[in-house]
Amino acid sequence: MHKAPPPNLAQCHSPCSPAPPHQTRWNLVVSAAAASSPPPAIRVSGVPDLRRGGAATLPRIMQSAAAIGLVRPCAARQLVACPSHRRGGAVAVAGGGIRPVLPLRGLRLSARAGIVPASPLEEEEKRRCRDVAASASAAAAAQGAGEEAGGGLLKTLQLGALFGLWYLFNIYFNIYNKQVLKVLPYPINITNVQFAVGTAIALFMWITGILKRPKISGAQLLAILPLAIVHTMGNLFTNMSLGKVAVSFTHTIKAMEPFFSVLLSAIFLGELPTPWVVLSLVPIVGGVALASLTEASFNWAGFWSAMASNVTFQSRNVLSKKLMVKKEESLDNINLFSIITVMSFFLLAPVTLLTEGVKVSPAVLQSAGLNLKQIYTRSLIAAFCFHAYQQVSYMILARVSPVTHSVGNCVKRVVVIVTSVLFFRTPVSPVNSLGTGVALAGVFLYSQLKRLKPKAKAA
Repeated sequence: MHKAPPPNLAQCHSPCSPAPPHQTRWNLVVSAAAASSPPPAIRVSGVPDLRRGGAATLPRIMQSAAAIGLVRPCAARQLVACPSHRRGGAVAVAGGGIRPVLPLRGLRLSARAGIVPASPLEEEEKRRCRDVAASASAAAAAQGAGEEAGGGLLKTLQLGALFGLWYLFNIYFNIYNKQVLKVLPYPINITNVQFAVGTAIALFMWITGILKRPKISGAQLLAILPLAIVHTMGNLFTNMSLGKVAVSFTHTIKAMEPFFSVLLSAIFLGELPTPWVVLSLVPIVGGVALASLTEASFNWAGFWSAMASNVTFQSRNVLSKKLMVKKEESLDNINLFSIITVMSFFLLAPVTLLTEGVKVSPAVLQSAGLNLKQIYTRSLIAAFCFHAYQQVSYMILARVSPVTHSVGNCVKRVVVIVTSVLFFRTPVSPVNSLGTGVALAGVFLYSQLKRLKPKAKAA
């Protein structure tokens, strides 16, 4: 009696395109356990032993297995790589290759019964693995967030330290500079000493590699020359004002810088201010006028020197926009300031010889009955702080927006005025204090309104 062949152990299902009909191979599906362990030594009648016949007997074995219904022929298919599983699934042998077949979740493959439900121990182990992976991901995310927060805190501390140094250097510069100018009324000599110390600092930083030495051409030097001229004049006029009036009054007058910035930008650059910016200039001008009327140390030489300082410094800003000096990669703001300082020293040196002469030599100071060590110490500290606070100012500007820098500069002026009044015990009337406060409030308002861009008109 003819018996029906047993059901196939597997069907050939593959997403790949079938091979041509004349290319027929044998596919066999076995369990992962059977694939990983050596098969038992079972002899089938009529089927030769593969170990004796070698690879040449494989087709005959497959034909014999097909004859008794163990396998069936199907078209050869291209092997598709699938992700492996740690437990391993059924492996399809197609054309001499293997492809892992993954069981469904909650099921496992069995060599005897095919797909059966996974045991509770296996499910528990899988769940523990998933929990460990989730915990590791959460820990990595928390660590990344902590590092980011730590980096943000470090940057905030660095920025706060730079602002503190900016204010500190500015305070020491104004105090020591005023003390020297009181006993040595030669502002051109003192200004040139400050440029000389700044030149020495710049050369030292370039030689030691602290600052990358800039590559600059002759055309760039010619473009920087006007900036160096107005920079020299601005610092000279500031020292002339500090020698004539109180430090607090000089800085109150210098609070009018926004007024000259708006005026010169409108004249030379065609940048018209918004009505709100113009209104913010009213308290600045009114406050300076009120403070000037009640200033105990007021004199016209000190007043006009501070005004000239405002004009020259704001002219420098307008010229830098007008000339648009092309910067190389190594010519950042600090290097540009250093180059301007060196040029200012060589520009002012012949002027010093032709006007005041050398008034800082030991012979001149001793003949005037001055303490040589004290004058040199205070002059060098003031010169160092003069160069340092401007370099720190550029470092802050590289980290914050111009508006934030302007607000910081306004606060710096308040700090300098208050500390100088306390240190020198400058007599200040209530009206004078009111005028100074109104002017500084106007500067703060100006810095806030300056960032508002006018709306573009519809065409």
